[in-house]
Amino acid sequence: MIMQIILALGGLGLFLYGMRLMGEGLELAAGNNLRTLLEKLTTNRFLGALVGVVVTAIIQSSTAVSVMCIGFVNAAIMNISQAMGVIMGATIGTTVTSVLLSIQISDYAPIAIFIGAIMVMICKKNNQKYIGQIIAGFGILFYGMTTMSANLKPIAQSEFFSSVITSVSNPLVGVVFGVIFAAILQSSSAAVGVLQALGAAGALLLPDAVYMVYGIHIGACVTAVISTIGASKAARRTAVSYVLFTVTGTFLFALISALTPFNGFIQSITDNIPFQISLVHIISSIISTIVVLPGVDLIIKLSSIIVPGEEDAEAEACHLKYVDQRLLKTPPFAVSQVTKEIDRMGDLARKNFSRAMKAFMEKDPAMIKEVEETEEVIDYLNMAITDFLVKLNGLNLEDSDRLKIGSYYHVVSDMERIGDHAENICELATMLINKEESFSEDAAAELEKMNSLVTEIIDDSLKMFESSRYDQRLIDLVSKIEEEIDEKTDMYKDRHIQRLSEGVCNATVGTLFMELLTNLERIADHSTNIAFSMYPKQIEAVL
Repeated sequence: MIMQIILALGGLGLFLYGMRLMGEGLELAAGNNLRTLLEKLTTNRFLGALVGVVVTAIIQSSTAVSVMCIGFVNAAIMNISQAMGVIMGATIGTTVTSVLLSIQISDYAPIAIFIGAIMVMICKKNNQKYIGQIIAGFGILFYGMTTMSANLKPIAQSEFFSSVITSVSNPLVGVVFGVIFAAILQSSSAAVGVLQALGAAGALLLPDAVYMVYGIHIGACVTAVISTIGASKAARRTAVSYVLFTVTGTFLFALISALTPFNGFIQSITDNIPFQISLVHIISSIISTIVVLPGVDLIIKLSSIIVPGEEDAEAEACHLKYVDQRLLKTPPFAVSQVTKEIDRMGDLARKNFSRAMKAFMEKDPAMIKEVEETEEVIDYLNMAITDFLVKLNGLNLEDSDRLKIGSYYHVVSDMERIGDHAENICELATMLINKEESFSEDAAAELEKMNSLVTEIIDDSLKMFESSRYDQRLIDLVSKIEEEIDEKTDMYKDRHIQRLSEGVCNATVGTLFMELLTNLERIADHSTNIAFSMYPKQIEAVL
């Protein structure tokens, strides 16, 4: 008996590992398609529910999808209504696993494990390895379930096990057991899969399993609720809305099950107990979602009562707008969102340069203060984004995404350096204001021309980065502007030395002019690095 318990636990371990392996492989193989699905999302919650179904069917984890949505709400990428549409759809999408597990294909599991393992070992391209991972995970999942079911059969005949099953046949106890079981496994699909294994072993009949399935629906919320610790009020309200939706739907369907011959209807369809459990999982998820979805606004209002108060005001400007640690659970989405965060950092650096030049050219102290405040945000983003990139780089990523992450380190650094040079320009502006000095008309005109060229190269470089595509026209344009800036820097320095020798400008103004030109040239260099960061090999071949 002890050995059979050990083998059953080993089978459970293989089952859980296979499910995780297959889910991760599906997520990585889908990659960009997942991002495309998310971009198609609109404020229409019904479309959101459809997206939730598809995404969850792909990555095989409603828990991951719900945590991801809460992360999006916390980062202000989604509102609660959008997130709830996706989460409600996710409860349907997660039933795909139970359908697969009810199909009798366990005899082919060892073949799938072998083929998948060979592909992971032999294939060179990551995308091919991910397909091998899916196949291997699929095989391990079924092999684990078979091992678990085979060793549960003799255990199920014991008096102790029979008494446990008898106790959970009570509706309330069954629901509570399902909640705890799903919370421990952190996966409704895995919890239902274990029930199906018990059913295959003859240890569990449908009437004993139905209320456990209902409890599993609720238990799947636990991980999402835990993930909101330290999150915004909107994120916490999303988690509360998720719990309210699940509890309401489960309660309504439990009433249907108790007041109608629902069990008899399911048993009339098939004698296969694992498939019966799968049908209960599917039908209860679909009907609960259909019934509750139109009333989601009422649930959101109720969540605002449970989590009262206005949204917390930002204690400081230094924060990540698009990135949330919860996104690390879904790497393809994390890559997409960190790209947006870097776009935001680039926009701040560009604005700071514009303000710094205005402070210098117009001797405006107010602009200097704004530059200093924004520079603090840029410095924070540099550290926070880099930290996120390090964590993201340690995860399984598509080849294209890993190349992006590698270039992003340099992009973030170059954007931070643009911010530093803007701060340097403000220091020069302060000196100019304090000394009450002015430039000659020729010097002022030259600085205006340099300002125009540097602004143009920053804009074109950021545009090239944001587009994330190889654009020969922009490459040629950026290269041409950089050459012009280099030439004009040398030429303007020579002209200013001439003006100094002729007494048109004094030494103080001359020093500030030279240092400003040096800062502008370096800003242009960092901008060029940003433009060329994404496709260095292609650009080298052209240049």
